[in-house]
Amino acid sequence: MNKIDPGVTVGHIHLKVSDLDRSITFYRDVLGFEVTQRVGDFVAFLSAGGYHHHVGLNTLQSKGGTAAPAGHTGMYHAAFLFPNRAALAQTVRSILSAGVPLSGATDHGVSEAVYLSDPDGNGVELYVDRAPDDWPRDTDGNISMNNTPLNLDALLDA
Repeated sequence: MNKIDPGVTVGHIHLKVSDLDRSITFYRDVLGFEVTQRVGDFVAFLSAGGYHHHVGLNTLQSKGGTAAPAGHTGMYHAAFLFPNRAALAQTVRSILSAGVPLSGATDHGVSEAVYLSDPDGNGVELYVDRAPDDWPRDTDGNISMNNTPLNLDALLDA
């Protein structure tokens, strides 16, 4: 069996959106990404920290479209890893200040995660990993993730 190199990372995602300006507003003004390039009303690229892009938005096949109905296949969510709890808390405060509802907040043992949807119904996970030495493990030493409610107030105090 072929194994992917452990140094591989996910560099970016491209999302089909129905309204480019609305999506830019969400990813830029609510989540805090920076627009690195825009091509008319068709494509925009956004990044964290000056990378060419982490998020690509386009209306090439979806302008004015609707979200896929529940029960259909597609992307479950895009996950954005934050460097620390304080950075995650800052973005969650921005989301709440913008009046964007959270759809969940979970302590997975290995990470703390907050969930929401973008304006087109694409799932978004914002999370911070715990140090690997703090990950819960079973008696055989295997990672034992869980899905307990996240103490959002404690996160926001970070």
